[in-house]
Amino acid sequence: MSPKHIDLPEPSESGCRATREILERIGDKWTLYVVGALRGGPRRFSELKRDVDGVSQRMLTLTLRGLERDGLVTRTVFPSIPPRVDYELTELGRTLLEPVAVLINWVDRSRPSIEAARARFDASGQETRGAVGMVHRA
Repeated sequence: MSPKHIDLPEPSESGCRATREILERIGDKWTLYVVGALRGGPRRFSELKRDVDGVSQRMLTLTLRGLERDGLVTRTVFPSIPPRVDYELTELGRTLLEPVAVLINWVDRSRPSIEAARARFDASGQETRGAVGMVHRA
């Protein structure tokens, strides 16, 4: 699963599936935005909805539910009228902030090189090639 020149652990077959499932959760479209919005402490649903630009109510609900299921977020209901619900990163969820920050910093540093590589690739006409090197005509 991992490149041999990088010192990464080789998960078992069941470990590989579990790793993929967790990476899919962390790497989905909204999770990192929600985790980032929660980095400062507990937030109400409406605050998260305002802070996570473009997320629908349904997607925010599903994302929070998945994060809660994975033990990254807690949901606390306060008995008031109307009921107040706060979401907060768990201790495990807070451990995600450091590697995410490293990844974001890498993206920020690497963006100019990636954009230049994309421009070179697009200019070369390679974007029309298929997976086996065949050229597809539009």
